Amino acid sequence: MKILVVDDHPLIQQALADALPQIDGGLEVMAAIDRDEALAALSRHPDCALVLLDLTLPGAHGLDLLVEMRRTFPRLPIVVLSATHDRATVGAALTAGAQGYIAKTSTPAELLGAVRTVLAGGSSVTRDFARDTPMIGGIPGDVLGLTQRQADVLRLLVQGKPNKTICRDLQLSEGTVKVHVSAILKALNVRSRAQAIAELARRGVVLDDVALSERT
Repeated sequence: MKILVVDDHPLIQQALADALPQIDGGLEVMAAIDRDEALAALSRHPDCALVLLDLTLPGAHGLDLLVEMRRTFPRLPIVVLSATHDRATVGAALTAGAQGYIAKTSTPAELLGAVRTVLAGGSSVTRDFARDTPMIGGIPGDVLGLTQRQADVLRLLVQGKPNKTICRDLQLSEGTVKVHVSAILKALNVRSRAQAIAELARRGVVLDDVALSERT
């Protein structure tokens, strides 16, 4: 297994080179310090399993490299590892296609746990951002454009529950549930419940520890 670390700070590179092999004894940690080195490494190693990407790099502006990598390598999981983890930056990175976002203030255990989650097909977001935010799998609900109540409705919707059951479980009127379902479909840019589940699976969202792709 290969993981590419894209960061121009030698201490970060060394720390990750020491820590990441705890995930798998055969794991190879590759390093790149800028855009050109990162893209060249991915071209040489198409079997790379994951990229850890800093957003502040020489020759790269903000999220531009993330967008470029997502476009060039659409199936490659990319996790942002950054000292900046305000709501706007995290949300923008996830919207641009990052599979996760790890603050550099995270503990080694938190970092390794997040990497394991993404390698397993899920998503992971730093606790600093996730605190007090409605979560859907590893993705904050407001990044998907959902309120806490809409996130609650989505969880039951994914379980295959009809509107009447959702009304009873959440103590909502049927009209209110219909409004929430419509908002969920609009936020995910889909037209049906089945398409919503497929879209969440595409984004790697996991609900109730069961991969959504297993339900489609």
